[in-house]
Amino acid sequence: MNSKLLSAAIGAAFFAIGASAASATTLEDVKAKGFVQCGVNTGLPGFAAPDASGNWAGFDVDFCKALASAIFADPTKVKYTPTNAKERFTALQSGEIDVLSRNTTWTINRDTALGFHFRPITYYDGQGFMVRKSLNVKSALELSGAAVCVQSGTTTELNLADYFRTNNLQYNPVVFENLPEVNAAYDAGRCDVYTTDQSGLYATRLTLKNPDEHMVLPEIISKEPLGPAVRQGDDQWFDIVSWTAYALINAEEFGITQANVDEMKNSTNPDIKRFLGTEADTKIGTDLGLTNEWAYNIIKGVGNYGEVFERNVGEGSPLKIARGLNALWNKGGIQYAPPVR
Repeated sequence: MNSKLLSAAIGAAFFAIGASAASATTLEDVKAKGFVQCGVNTGLPGFAAPDASGNWAGFDVDFCKALASAIFADPTKVKYTPTNAKERFTALQSGEIDVLSRNTTWTINRDTALGFHFRPITYYDGQGFMVRKSLNVKSALELSGAAVCVQSGTTTELNLADYFRTNNLQYNPVVFENLPEVNAAYDAGRCDVYTTDQSGLYATRLTLKNPDEHMVLPEIISKEPLGPAVRQGDDQWFDIVSWTAYALINAEEFGITQANVDEMKNSTNPDIKRFLGTEADTKIGTDLGLTNEWAYNIIKGVGNYGEVFERNVGEGSPLKIARGLNALWNKGGIQYAPPVR
């Protein structure tokens, strides 16, 4: 074995040892410190943003609260680490955060080369374009020669290049590392076009000086499956994070809400009894390393998936984004959770 192969083997061995240790300690570490350390966006309205008092709110923040509810029966047992597009992966790899709940696209490279696990998809999104109405542009195919504001280190930047090359269009990328810089540049007129996930465009539009002067174009140029990510090597933690999201979706399908969850504990439906931990012989919660009321605690803490969506980004919010693909599978969308049994 040459020196390069020996070094690779040693590195792999240390990785395996680290992964094995992490598998036994992540949930224990979270319980020991008394909170979930959650990586979120630095400030994206509707998804993750602090208010004037420093209290975080949004779609991705509610997932962090749901996870804390599952573990501690208390949605406040979360500490938030704001991360930009570049910092988010280092923060997760280093263990600075326990979970990344930030508008981050699941890709093969991030699953493999970066050593993360993504699943489930909590928000089905796609990249779009926002322009000033004064440009009189109705389609992205009319953007040849435009200056386009984009954030570096993102799939957005790569998709932008692919789209313009595929359609034989020229463009001038105006690139910034941090989201606030991109927003400020577009608002100041340094570029003609802003591109990011369409959900982000709706959120950013609200922060501009004159929101009504801007419009989101109809084209969706990519698949952007967004959801929480964890480090590889800890199957129990991966299961807890995954089933926290699945519990939110299943609760909506069962018709269980934050308001009626106590009443629903009296249900005779065996699926609901198993889900809420009232069936005598259920061990689903303990198999996860939690209590059998883990799902009840999630819904009591934040509500179901539909409630989380509507108050943060849906019709009940300033963003007013339609459910679309994020509707339940039996309501015209593709949100689908495995059964709890």
